[in-house]
Amino acid sequence: MKRLRLQSSFELLITLAVGLAVLLPIVAVAFVQISNANASLASIEAQQAASKLASVATVVGSEGPPAKQVVEIQIPTGVRYIYVGTVNNGVGHEIIFVVSAPNGVSYVTSYTPINVSGSLGGIVAPGTYLVNVTALSACPHITQFPCIYMSPVV
Repeated sequence: MKRLRLQSSFELLITLAVGLAVLLPIVAVAFVQISNANASLASIEAQQAASKLASVATVVGSEGPPAKQVVEIQIPTGVRYIYVGTVNNGVGHEIIFVVSAPNGVSYVTSYTPINVSGSLGGIVAPGTYLVNVTALSACPHITQFPCIYMSPVV
């Protein structure tokens, strides 16, 4: 009688072990896919924010100084830094979001035909932010160029 109980317990243990051995790789693959999907979603949201800033910069630039507009942007999870103009925040034509990816970082950029400059590097926490987009007759860093200057609303 005791041997029969031991055998059924052992059979149950073997069945559970085989079930776990089959289920564990499936769960691991699911976690990897979810991680990749989250990184893709963060890149898409960063692209939307960068495109919104670029389009507002184009509109404000076409109006000329002293035009100004406040725009609301949504920063996704995983944004490490935001560059305006160039990667050293000089005068340029790009808005660059540095986003964490599973294999390092990715650079999400949006082009604007207008010279842009600014300082949005302090905006890295996920959330909604207001950004001042101002047309200037002379950029703060390089005064011989007119540009659009972007700064967070404080």
